Amino acid sequence: MSKVKHTKPNYIWKDRKRILGLPITFIRYRMSEDRLFFETGFFNTRGEEILLYRIRDISVSISFWQRLTGVGTVTVSATDKSAPSLAMRNIKRPRDVKEMLHAQVEKAKIAYRVRYTEMMGELGPGMGGPGGGMVDLDGDGIPDMLEQE
Repeated sequence: MSKVKHTKPNYIWKDRKRILGLPITFIRYRMSEDRLFFETGFFNTRGEEILLYRIRDISVSISFWQRLTGVGTVTVSATDKSAPSLAMRNIKRPRDVKEMLHAQVEKAKIAYRVRYTEMMGELGPGMGGPGGGMVDLDGDGIPDMLEQE
Protein backbone atom coordinates (compact mmCIF):
# COMPACT_ATOMS: atom_id res chain seq x y z
CA MET A 1 0.00 0.00 0.00
CA SER A 2 1.20 3.45 -0.80
CA LYS A 3 0.59 6.37 1.48
CA VAL A 4 -1.23 9.39 0.15
CA LYS A 5 0.54 12.56 1.13
CA HIS A 6 -1.79 15.49 1.79
CA THR A 7 -0.35 18.95 1.32
CA LYS A 8 -1.65 21.74 3.48
CA PRO A 9 -2.91 24.71 1.46
CA ASN A 10 -1.05 27.97 1.74
CA TYR A 11 -3.55 30.19 3.57
CA ILE A 12 -3.51 33.87 2.66
CA TRP A 13 -6.11 34.77 5.32
CA LYS A 14 -7.54 33.10 8.40
CA ASP A 15 -9.69 34.08 11.33
CA ARG A 16 -12.15 32.68 13.88
CA LYS A 17 -15.66 33.63 14.80
CA ARG A 18 -15.29 35.98 17.74
CA ILE A 19 -17.29 36.61 20.89
CA LEU A 20 -16.94 40.16 22.21
CA GLY A 21 -14.04 40.56 19.80
CA LEU A 22 -12.11 37.58 21.20
CA PRO A 23 -11.37 34.43 19.11
CA ILE A 24 -12.65 31.94 21.67
CA THR A 25 -14.89 29.79 19.45
CA PHE A 26 -14.23 26.62 17.47
CA ILE A 27 -15.44 28.08 14.18
CA ARG A 28 -12.56 28.78 11.80
CA TYR A 29 -12.48 30.51 8.43
CA ARG A 30 -9.52 30.29 6.03
CA MET A 31 -8.79 31.35 2.46
CA SER A 32 -6.18 29.97 0.09
CA GLU A 33 -5.49 31.19 -3.44
CA ASP A 34 -8.34 29.09 -4.86
CA ARG A 35 -10.64 28.03 -1.99
CA LEU A 36 -12.56 29.35 1.00
CA PHE A 37 -12.64 26.98 4.00
CA PHE A 38 -15.06 26.75 6.92
CA GLU A 39 -14.43 24.41 9.85
CA THR A 40 -16.33 23.95 13.08
CA GLY A 41 -15.98 21.73 16.13
CA PHE A 42 -13.41 20.65 18.68
CA PHE A 43 -13.72 16.89 19.18
CA ASN A 44 -15.87 16.19 16.15
CA THR A 45 -14.99 18.59 13.36
CA ARG A 46 -16.88 19.37 10.19
CA GLY A 47 -15.32 21.16 7.26
CA GLU A 48 -16.65 22.74 4.11
CA GLU A 49 -14.94 24.48 1.24
CA ILE A 50 -16.04 26.68 -1.62
CA LEU A 51 -14.02 27.06 -4.80
CA LEU A 52 -13.42 30.79 -5.26
CA TYR A 53 -14.34 30.80 -8.93
CA ARG A 54 -17.87 29.65 -7.94
CA ILE A 55 -18.53 32.71 -5.78
CA ARG A 56 -21.18 34.97 -7.31
CA ASP A 57 -21.77 37.61 -4.63
CA ILE A 58 -20.04 38.99 -1.51
CA SER A 59 -21.68 41.30 1.03
CA VAL A 60 -20.73 42.89 4.35
CA SER A 61 -22.97 43.71 7.28
CA ILE A 62 -21.97 45.27 10.57
CA SER A 63 -24.53 45.56 13.34
CA PHE A 64 -24.33 48.08 16.16
CA TRP A 65 -22.97 45.45 18.59
CA GLN A 66 -20.46 44.20 16.03
CA ARG A 67 -19.25 47.75 15.49
CA LEU A 68 -18.69 48.13 19.24
CA THR A 69 -16.49 44.99 19.31
CA GLY A 70 -14.69 45.70 16.02
CA VAL A 71 -16.10 42.80 13.99
CA GLY A 72 -18.61 42.17 11.20
CA THR A 73 -20.17 39.55 8.94
CA VAL A 74 -19.08 38.75 5.37
CA THR A 75 -21.64 36.70 3.46
CA VAL A 76 -20.68 34.77 0.33
CA SER A 77 -23.16 33.37 -2.21
CA ALA A 78 -21.87 30.69 -4.56
CA THR A 79 -22.99 28.21 -7.19
CA ASP A 80 -21.68 25.42 -4.96
CA LYS A 81 -24.25 22.66 -4.31
CA SER A 82 -23.10 21.70 -0.80
CA ALA A 83 -22.49 25.26 0.44
CA PRO A 84 -24.49 27.77 -1.62
CA SER A 85 -24.10 30.44 1.07
CA LEU A 86 -21.55 31.03 3.82
CA ALA A 87 -21.85 33.75 6.46
CA MET A 88 -18.51 34.39 8.14
CA ARG A 89 -19.79 35.95 11.34
CA ASN A 90 -17.93 38.16 13.79
CA ILE A 91 -14.62 38.39 11.94
CA LYS A 92 -12.06 41.19 12.26
CA ARG A 93 -11.83 43.85 9.53
CA PRO A 94 -14.82 42.59 7.48
CA ARG A 95 -14.49 45.28 4.78
CA ASP A 96 -10.83 44.42 4.19
CA VAL A 97 -11.69 40.71 4.08
CA LYS A 98 -14.42 41.40 1.50
CA GLU A 99 -12.01 43.30 -0.74
CA MET A 100 -9.30 40.64 -0.39
CA LEU A 101 -11.84 37.93 -1.16
CA HIS A 102 -13.15 39.84 -4.18
CA ALA A 103 -9.63 40.19 -5.59
CA GLN A 104 -8.94 36.46 -5.11
CA VAL A 105 -12.29 35.52 -6.68
CA GLU A 106 -11.45 37.58 -9.79
CA LYS A 107 -7.99 35.99 -10.01
CA ALA A 108 -9.51 32.51 -9.69
CA LYS A 109 -12.10 33.21 -12.38
CA ILE A 110 -9.38 34.38 -14.76
CA ALA A 111 -7.15 31.40 -13.91
CA TYR A 112 -9.98 28.90 -14.49
CA ARG A 113 -11.36 30.89 -17.46
CA VAL A 114 -14.79 31.15 -15.89
CA ARG A 115 -17.25 33.75 -17.12
CA TYR A 116 -20.68 34.41 -15.67
CA THR A 117 -23.14 36.63 -17.44
CA GLU A 118 -25.65 38.69 -15.51
CA MET A 119 -28.40 37.57 -17.90
CA MET A 120 -28.00 33.93 -16.88
CA GLY A 121 -29.67 34.53 -13.48
CA GLU A 122 -31.80 32.09 -11.54
CA LEU A 123 -33.82 30.94 -14.55
CA GLY A 124 -30.90 29.33 -16.35
CA PRO A 125 -30.16 29.15 -20.06
CA GLY A 126 -33.72 29.91 -21.19
CA MET A 127 -33.38 33.47 -19.80
CA GLY A 128 -36.98 33.96 -18.95
CA GLY A 129 -38.20 30.44 -18.48
CA PRO A 130 -40.21 28.41 -20.95
CA GLY A 131 -40.75 30.34 -24.14
CA GLY A 132 -38.45 33.11 -22.86
CA GLY A 133 -36.85 33.51 -26.26
CA MET A 134 -33.16 34.08 -25.54
CA VAL A 135 -31.73 30.56 -25.70
CA ASP A 136 -28.04 29.61 -25.41
CA LEU A 137 -27.88 26.03 -26.67
CA ASP A 138 -24.08 25.90 -27.06
CA GLY A 139 -23.50 27.18 -23.49
CA ASP A 140 -21.03 29.93 -24.39
CA GLY A 141 -22.93 32.66 -22.50
CA ILE A 142 -24.12 34.44 -25.65
CA PRO A 143 -27.74 33.97 -26.70
CA ASP A 144 -27.88 32.08 -29.98
CA MET A 145 -29.97 34.78 -31.65
CA LEU A 146 -27.17 37.33 -31.00
CA GLU A 147 -24.35 35.17 -32.38
CA GLN A 148 -23.14 35.83 -35.86
CA GLU A 149 -23.12 32.97 -38.32
